Amino acid sequence: MNQFGKISFTWFGPTPRVTLTDPELIREVLSNKFGHFQKPNIGPIGRLLATGLANYEGEKWARHRRIINPAFQVEKLKRMLPAFSACCSELVSRWETFVGSKGLCELDVWPELQNFTGDVISRTAFGSSFEEGRRIFHLQSEQAELLIQAFQYLVIPGYRFLPTRNNRRAKAIDREVRRLLRLIIEKRERAIEKGDCNTNDLLGLLLESNLNQDHGKSTNLRMSTEEVLEECKLFYFAGSETTSVLLTWTMVLLSMHPSWQVRAREEVLEVFGKNKPDIDGLSRLKIVTMILNEVLRLYSPAIILTRRTYKTMKLGGITYPEGVSFILPIIFIHHDPIYWGEDAHEFNPERFAGGVSKASKDQVAFFPFGWGPRVCIGQSFAMLEAKMGLSMILQHFEFELSPSYSHAPYTVITLHPQYGAHVILHKL
Repeated sequence: MNQFGKISFTWFGPTPRVTLTDPELIREVLSNKFGHFQKPNIGPIGRLLATGLANYEGEKWARHRRIINPAFQVEKLKRMLPAFSACCSELVSRWETFVGSKGLCELDVWPELQNFTGDVISRTAFGSSFEEGRRIFHLQSEQAELLIQAFQYLVIPGYRFLPTRNNRRAKAIDREVRRLLRLIIEKRERAIEKGDCNTNDLLGLLLESNLNQDHGKSTNLRMSTEEVLEECKLFYFAGSETTSVLLTWTMVLLSMHPSWQVRAREEVLEVFGKNKPDIDGLSRLKIVTMILNEVLRLYSPAIILTRRTYKTMKLGGITYPEGVSFILPIIFIHHDPIYWGEDAHEFNPERFAGGVSKASKDQVAFFPFGWGPRVCIGQSFAMLEAKMGLSMILQHFEFELSPSYSHAPYTVITLHPQYGAHVILHKL
């Protein structure tokens, strides 16, 4: 980009790849009114982790979005708040044990927050099947690590078919995850048939919405058990990964900027005191919301989005043939001084004081959850979980960076801290 400008062209193997950093062009690509710009095929390796709504196109995407949408409405998310709260309480209790009588301890919060969001998605997705859900989370986490290693060998034709230890393990995990999910789904479907169904979790809401699709007509509008299974795998990965990344970088940045940590804690204590956060109070947290948005700007969990042309298309006065890949580099646009000012690389939540729409010179310059009709369906879920988690941490602890912390953001599908996130916790 420095050498060839903000609209630049490279080859990715045999595929021409164009990087777009103009929000106007990004808006046109992501608005995608006629399906002209599609998601690239994730391939057989990616499918081992999850397919589901995030990777479908056309009528299949529209059908799945219609079925899944009710599960993520605000009224339905309210039902999940007790599960959020229970997982937060367990996290706080564990950290209080670590702190002990000394009143402080050093802790790598990155794996802690990964386990926390895994527990949240296990509880909110599967309710009573929480323990089986936790097992699936750990398997999916291992699968993500294996797939990152596998991507390094994509240049070797047929490598994924070789019986290497990693390939065998990846396939074994896929079989185990499918087996566990199929058992949970079939058990819940039998409960629905008997009229004994819990619809306070994502699976219950999804199956309820799925059953309501036919309205006595053809069942072709429903998702099959295999399709429900794929959506559950996607809930797991997307639902836990993004929020753990967001909370980890939030704790790192609030450790670096203690004045903002103090302001956030004062707001939380003013709204909730020492009581457990509730949905109405969470919606009134202005400073916490500003902080989370600024963290999403600086350390967006997904650093790029990709789209491709499936036929000849004109964009920004240039005609692109079929099969061109477009890179929408979220992380570069989120740091561009043209849209964010000279302090674009600095942590300044104040820029979001007037809301997201007034934070930058162009509204599409901020798109951590995507944009347009395919904006992330779990955005409200993730933000509610992050607000709840951060509020309860701030109620019970002060934190500062440990001398052993090494700042090294790197990408393992999402933006991880390469050497962990070591902080010193102080019990309040």
